[in-house]
Amino acid sequence: MTEHEVTSVQFTVGKLDAGMAILLSPDHHLIEFPATILPDGVATGSIVNLTIERNEEQERQQRDEFLQLEDAIFEEFSTPPQPPHIAVKHVTQTSITVQWPALAMSTAEVRGIDIYRNAMKLSIQVPPTATFCKLSGLDINQNYEIWLVVRTSAGHLTSNHIECRTHAMDNLTGLCPSFGPFTNESEVDALVDLLERVGGSYTDEFTIENTHLVCTIPRGPKYEKAVEWNIPVVSPEFLRVCEAQNKIQPAHSFYVSQ
Repeated sequence: MTEHEVTSVQFTVGKLDAGMAILLSPDHHLIEFPATILPDGVATGSIVNLTIERNEEQERQQRDEFLQLEDAIFEEFSTPPQPPHIAVKHVTQTSITVQWPALAMSTAEVRGIDIYRNAMKLSIQVPPTATFCKLSGLDINQNYEIWLVVRTSAGHLTSNHIECRTHAMDNLTGLCPSFGPFTNESEVDALVDLLERVGGSYTDEFTIENTHLVCTIPRGPKYEKAVEWNIPVVSPEFLRVCEAQNKIQPAHSFYVSQ
C-alpha cells in the first residue's frame, strides 16, 4: 500500500480581518485562509504550520457515489415508455372487456388512452390509470379487432391488436352476475350451481364488469350501483329460463324494480 504524502508549510499571520486571515510564506507568497479554523489565540505575527494530506479514501467514496448516481439517472431517463399489451378479460353476447398491465411510462406523462374497434376510434373516456375497458353495445356473434393507442408526452404508443368474437345466443359462459338481497337467501346456492352447469361465473363484489344483478329485493348498495351503471337488475327466474332454453333471454322480461 502506497504511503500518503504529507506536506507541512510554515506561515506567518499577517492580518486577521472579517473571518479571513492573510498568511505570508517564507518565500513571501500571500494566501487567504479562513480564520475560524486557525488555532485559538492566533493573532497577527503568529507562526502557524499548515499540514496538507490527500484524502484518497474520501475521493474513492465520492467517486463511487457519483457513478452510482450517474447510473441511476441514466437508467431512469434512458428507458423509453413501453406500449401496452392487451388481452381479452371477459366476453358476452354484446360486450367485450379488455385488460392490460399498469402502463410503464418511465418519465413520460400519459395524456390520454384511445380505444379502437375495427379501425374506428371509440368515444370511451379511459382514465390514465385504468387497466381495463368494457366495450358495450356490440353485435351478437360478431368478430371485432381491438387495440389501444396511448398518447404520451413522448409520442403515441400502439398496443398489440386482438381479435375477439362476441358470444352467440346459445353461449351462456359470459354470464357473470352478482347477487343482491333475496327474500329467501337459500336460493343463492341453487343459482350458483346453475351458473356452474352452464359455464358462467359470479362475483361477491358488484363491479362494472358484472353482466347482471340478480335479486328479489330491489334495494341496497348493489342495487344503487346497478342503476347508476345501467346494469340490468333481474329476478332469479332470468337464470333459470336461460338454462332451460339454453339461450340468453332478454333481460327486460325479468326486471326487478322498486
